[in-house]
Amino acid sequence: MKSDTATLAKYLALPQNGAVMATYIWIGGNGTDLRCKTRTLNKVPASVADLPEWNFDGSSTNQAEGHDSDVYMKPAAIFKDPFTGGDNILVMCDTYNKDGTPHATNGRAPAVEIFSKAPEEKPWFGIEQEYTLFDTDGQVFGWPKGGFPGPQGPYYCAVGADVIYGRDVVEAHYKACLYAGVNISGTNAEVMPAQWEFQVGPCEGIEAGDHLWIARYILQRVAEDFGIVVSFAPKPIKGDWNGAGCHTNVSTASMREEGGMKYIEEAIEKLSLRHDAHIAVYGEGNEARLTGHHETANIKTFKSGVANRGASIRIPRPVAAKGFGYFEDRRPASNMDPYKVTGIIVETICGLAGERQMSICDD
Repeated sequence: MKSDTATLAKYLALPQNGAVMATYIWIGGNGTDLRCKTRTLNKVPASVADLPEWNFDGSSTNQAEGHDSDVYMKPAAIFKDPFTGGDNILVMCDTYNKDGTPHATNGRAPAVEIFSKAPEEKPWFGIEQEYTLFDTDGQVFGWPKGGFPGPQGPYYCAVGADVIYGRDVVEAHYKACLYAGVNISGTNAEVMPAQWEFQVGPCEGIEAGDHLWIARYILQRVAEDFGIVVSFAPKPIKGDWNGAGCHTNVSTASMREEGGMKYIEEAIEKLSLRHDAHIAVYGEGNEARLTGHHETANIKTFKSGVANRGASIRIPRPVAAKGFGYFEDRRPASNMDPYKVTGIIVETICGLAGERQMSICDD
């Protein structure tokens, strides 16, 4: 149901008498669903250290059994709340068991540990999040009821009501992310109609995951207002339609310096040796997307190339010309966990796999 914005506005305008609404956000039991609940604070927190830990009923999120259902949340990052405004905040949290160990669905804590082992490399990530808009009845937004639009070709980065579906959601999301403090760097219409992309980054280390998860949360909340459903399915429509990915652009301090191509090539070689380990955490249902068609490499093979969008790893042409910069991992699916993906990439390219083999997919 669409938001009744006119009625809601008069309540959002009410003063809060110095109180702060803090919406705690966490990743649910299936690893892709976001959950949230809100509490009142007596003052504006200066940092996450000022925020209390909290808990939730894990038996209702597929994260615990009913006889021992408390799962704990630790605040990890703060963003401004674009929905209630003022001093109100969004709080990205990770989840913990009663004994203080990270919950099985917590990909953030292992990623933090991995990044701590190679701080000198200062890994930067730019993540390209693709998604598809649907009506609440399960029909792709804007598509003919019971039918299909014309073939792909005129929709990518297009303009016009006959080829663009859902731009209001996209632009509202962009503005809301900027207000919240998300490092969103761009957006565009994708190849399949009603499919869009936004980019987050460059972010260093764990911030890439924090910012992408909050950007996803904001997107789904914005879509609620429009009565539209966001899908992160890697292959939302079968047939001759592009899937949805989450291409991850990567660089380290060594790669960003003159002569960095050597380190890019070394990283690609290391990635080739752990292809299966990466695919295991690059998203559910990715086999339907990584077919070797529609700008993908086959899921069973690894290949790299300059400006090759049919490769597993693409080196942008300007990077190849300059001899330093970054590479793009095109394998992650749109529903991937960015904590796990950024974690395993650093684990592999920095040679940390021997220290903590498959650390981010123990669950």
